[in-house]
Amino acid sequence: MAKEIERKYLVLNDKYKENLNGIYCKQGYISIDPKRIVRVRINDQNAYITVKGELKGITRAEYEYSIPVNDAEEMLERLCYKPLVEKRRYKVGYKGFLWEVDEFYGDNEGLVIAEIELDKEGTDFPKPEWLGKEVTQDMRYYNSNLIKNPFKNWDKK
Repeated sequence: MAKEIERKYLVLNDKYKENLNGIYCKQGYISIDPKRIVRVRINDQNAYITVKGELKGITRAEYEYSIPVNDAEEMLERLCYKPLVEKRRYKVGYKGFLWEVDEFYGDNEGLVIAEIELDKEGTDFPKPEWLGKEVTQDMRYYNSNLIKNPFKNWDKK
Protein backbone atom coordinates (compact mmCIF):
# COMPACT_ATOMS: atom_id res chain seq x y z
CA MET A 1 0.00 0.00 0.00
CA ALA A 2 1.24 3.49 -0.84
CA LYS A 3 1.62 5.69 2.25
CA GLU A 4 2.06 9.36 3.00
CA ILE A 5 3.88 10.24 6.23
CA GLU A 6 4.03 13.99 6.44
CA ARG A 7 4.73 16.78 8.93
CA LYS A 8 3.68 20.41 8.42
CA TYR A 9 5.19 23.65 9.71
CA LEU A 10 4.60 27.36 9.43
CA VAL A 11 7.38 29.35 7.79
CA LEU A 12 9.10 32.31 9.49
CA ASN A 13 10.58 34.11 6.46
CA ASP A 14 11.30 33.71 2.74
CA LYS A 15 14.92 32.48 2.95
CA TYR A 16 13.76 29.05 1.71
CA LYS A 17 13.27 30.37 -1.83
CA GLU A 18 16.73 31.82 -2.46
CA ASN A 19 17.61 30.99 -6.09
CA LEU A 20 14.37 29.04 -6.63
CA ASN A 21 11.39 29.86 -8.86
CA GLY A 22 8.80 27.39 -7.64
CA ILE A 23 5.98 25.80 -9.61
CA TYR A 24 2.44 27.16 -9.85
CA CYS A 25 -0.19 24.65 -8.68
CA LYS A 26 -3.96 24.72 -8.93
CA GLN A 27 -5.93 22.04 -7.18
CA GLY A 28 -9.45 21.12 -6.24
CA TYR A 29 -11.26 18.47 -4.28
CA ILE A 30 -13.94 16.08 -5.52
CA SER A 31 -14.26 14.55 -2.04
CA ILE A 32 -13.29 16.19 1.25
CA ASP A 33 -14.52 13.40 3.51
CA PRO A 34 -11.59 12.85 5.94
CA LYS A 35 -11.84 9.09 5.30
CA ARG A 36 -11.51 9.45 1.51
CA ILE A 37 -10.11 12.63 0.02
CA VAL A 38 -9.97 12.90 -3.77
CA ARG A 39 -7.85 15.73 -5.19
CA VAL A 40 -7.17 16.95 -8.73
CA ARG A 41 -4.01 19.02 -9.26
CA ILE A 42 -2.33 20.76 -12.17
CA ASN A 43 1.38 21.61 -11.74
CA ASP A 44 2.45 23.73 -14.68
CA GLN A 45 1.86 21.29 -17.60
CA ASN A 46 1.24 18.07 -15.61
CA ALA A 47 -1.96 16.85 -13.98
CA TYR A 48 -2.72 14.26 -11.32
CA ILE A 49 -5.61 12.73 -9.45
CA THR A 50 -4.84 11.67 -5.89
CA VAL A 51 -6.86 9.55 -3.49
CA LYS A 52 -5.99 9.77 0.22
CA GLY A 53 -7.30 7.63 3.06
CA GLU A 54 -8.01 8.50 6.67
CA LEU A 55 -5.19 10.10 8.66
CA LYS A 56 -3.86 7.91 11.47
CA GLY A 57 -1.29 9.89 13.43
CA ILE A 58 0.70 11.47 10.60
CA THR A 59 0.25 8.53 8.18
CA ARG A 60 -2.41 7.73 5.61
CA ALA A 61 -2.85 5.73 2.41
CA GLU A 62 -2.15 7.75 -0.74
CA TYR A 63 -2.52 6.84 -4.42
CA GLU A 64 -1.58 9.30 -7.17
CA TYR A 65 -1.97 8.95 -10.94
CA SER A 66 -1.12 11.12 -13.95
CA ILE A 67 -4.13 12.25 -15.98
CA PRO A 68 -4.48 14.42 -19.10
CA VAL A 69 -4.33 18.15 -18.34
CA ASN A 70 -7.58 18.76 -20.28
CA ASP A 71 -9.38 16.22 -18.09
CA ALA A 72 -7.97 17.86 -14.94
CA GLU A 73 -9.09 21.31 -16.11
CA GLU A 74 -12.61 19.97 -16.72
CA MET A 75 -12.72 18.28 -13.30
CA LEU A 76 -11.50 21.46 -11.58
CA GLU A 77 -14.22 23.46 -13.30
CA ARG A 78 -17.14 21.02 -13.10
CA LEU A 79 -16.58 18.57 -10.24
CA CYS A 80 -14.46 20.24 -7.56
CA TYR A 81 -15.57 22.24 -4.56
CA LYS A 82 -14.85 25.96 -4.75
CA PRO A 83 -12.74 27.91 -4.11
CA LEU A 84 -9.85 26.08 -5.72
CA VAL A 85 -6.53 26.07 -3.88
CA GLU A 86 -3.84 28.03 -5.72
CA LYS A 87 -0.22 28.14 -4.63
CA ARG A 88 3.41 28.27 -5.66
CA ARG A 89 5.40 25.25 -4.51
CA TYR A 90 9.12 25.38 -3.83
CA LYS A 91 11.15 22.19 -3.48
CA VAL A 92 13.95 22.88 -1.01
CA GLY A 93 16.75 20.44 -0.18
CA TYR A 94 18.11 20.74 3.33
CA LYS A 95 20.75 18.43 4.83
CA GLY A 96 19.63 15.38 2.89
CA PHE A 97 15.87 15.97 3.22
CA LEU A 98 13.40 17.45 0.74
CA TRP A 99 10.99 20.14 1.92
CA GLU A 100 8.01 21.39 -0.08
CA VAL A 101 7.10 24.96 0.78
CA ASP A 102 3.73 26.27 -0.41
CA GLU A 103 2.92 29.98 -0.74
CA PHE A 104 -0.84 30.28 -1.11
CA TYR A 105 -2.81 32.72 -3.28
CA GLY A 106 -6.43 33.80 -3.57
CA ASP A 107 -8.55 33.16 -0.48
CA ASN A 108 -5.49 31.71 1.29
CA GLU A 109 -3.09 34.59 0.49
CA GLY A 110 -0.53 35.12 3.26
CA LEU A 111 -0.35 31.48 4.32
CA VAL A 112 3.02 29.72 3.85
CA ILE A 113 3.44 26.10 4.92
CA ALA A 114 6.47 23.78 4.75
CA GLU A 115 5.95 20.02 4.53
CA ILE A 116 8.35 17.13 4.80
CA GLU A 117 7.50 13.56 3.78
CA LEU A 118 9.19 10.85 5.81
CA ASP A 119 9.83 7.11 5.42
CA LYS A 120 8.53 6.39 8.93
CA GLU A 121 6.81 8.36 11.68
CA GLY A 122 9.68 8.55 14.17
CA THR A 123 12.31 9.79 11.71
CA ASP A 124 14.55 12.56 13.06
CA PHE A 125 15.42 15.34 10.63
CA PRO A 126 17.29 18.66 10.79
CA LYS A 127 15.09 21.76 10.81
CA PRO A 128 16.00 24.75 8.64
CA GLU A 129 16.29 28.17 10.31
CA TRP A 130 13.24 29.44 8.38
CA LEU A 131 10.98 26.80 9.90
CA GLY A 132 8.38 27.90 12.46
CA LYS A 133 5.76 26.19 14.60
CA GLU A 134 4.64 22.65 13.76
CA VAL A 135 0.99 22.47 12.65
CA THR A 136 0.74 18.80 11.62
CA GLN A 137 -2.08 18.12 14.08
CA ASP A 138 -3.99 21.35 13.28
CA MET A 139 -6.46 20.28 10.61
CA ARG A 140 -7.07 23.89 9.48
CA TYR A 141 -3.73 23.75 7.63
CA TYR A 142 -4.65 20.79 5.44
CA ASN A 143 -5.33 21.87 1.85
CA SER A 144 -8.65 20.00 1.78
CA ASN A 145 -9.83 22.12 4.73
CA LEU A 146 -8.66 25.42 3.20
CA ILE A 147 -11.57 25.28 0.76
CA LYS A 148 -14.10 25.05 3.63
CA ASN A 149 -12.36 27.62 5.83
CA PRO A 150 -9.92 29.76 3.79
CA PHE A 151 -7.06 31.53 5.57
CA LYS A 152 -8.64 34.94 4.84
CA ASN A 153 -11.48 34.02 7.28
CA TRP A 154 -9.23 33.03 10.20
CA ASP A 155 -8.97 35.14 13.33
CA LYS A 156 -5.28 36.14 13.20
CA LYS A 157 -4.94 37.52 16.76
